[in-house]
Amino acid sequence: MSQHAPARDGTRAVFANGTAHSRDQHRCLAAAYDPVTLPRLAAAGVGPGWRCLEIGAGGGSIARWLADRVAPGGSVLATDVDPRDLTPGPGLEVAALDVARDPLPEAAYDLVVARLVLQHLPSRDTVLRKLVRALRPGGLLQIDEIDASYEPPLLTPDPRAEALYTRFLRAKQAAMRAAGGDPHWGRKVPTAMRAAGLTALDVHLHIAVRHAGDPGLGLQLNHTRNLRDRLTEQGMTAGELDRVGELMRDPAFRAASSVLYSVQGRRPGRAAP
Repeated sequence: MSQHAPARDGTRAVFANGTAHSRDQHRCLAAAYDPVTLPRLAAAGVGPGWRCLEIGAGGGSIARWLADRVAPGGSVLATDVDPRDLTPGPGLEVAALDVARDPLPEAAYDLVVARLVLQHLPSRDTVLRKLVRALRPGGLLQIDEIDASYEPPLLTPDPRAEALYTRFLRAKQAAMRAAGGDPHWGRKVPTAMRAAGLTALDVHLHIAVRHAGDPGLGLQLNHTRNLRDRLTEQGMTAGELDRVGELMRDPAFRAASSVLYSVQGRRPGRAAP
């Protein structure tokens, strides 16, 4: 689900880089969510000279876009617990960082971005406050997270197929909770950001229809393979996972996506001249 959801507080990573399925996951994530994330950043005025930090950069699509956007004079630090799928470039530095444990410089960045990361962290509220402190006065934090409580099947061949898809969604949520995550945290992001001291909150919601060929549904298909062990731990069989994969490849299949909350807020105060 996240660009990279690392293990935290003794739990195993729900998603890890460097696996047989991680690059496909990054591709689907970028295709599904960059059309939401990147225009939000552009509308906020990200531009030349900005100093930016991305947490859980995964495949690096956001970081690469930012590096182009902030040139000349700007910089981007793309971090991940396992940064093997990140490539440095002009204005783009890559670093290994465990945001739950490692320190961040304070008042250092004009922009901090975290997409589909904090909902996986048991210490998400503490991490959020750390991200706020990393902003310069007036700096911008953008957090994009999903709320998976609403993503119902809409068109399936029969009630059994509908029940199977619903069971798959519930197993994914249970796997996330077992690792300390909150699959519904997206709806809580605005309140959490306000509690962390941010102001000028701007909330954007995105929902789509999943269908064959849609990258959001491609991400779901990836999870039938990428999360196979975790889903079987939650009671699904290999045969059921194969059948739900076949269902999602059906051109007639339709389902609602989860709701993506893209929330921006600013650290109070004025940036130094």
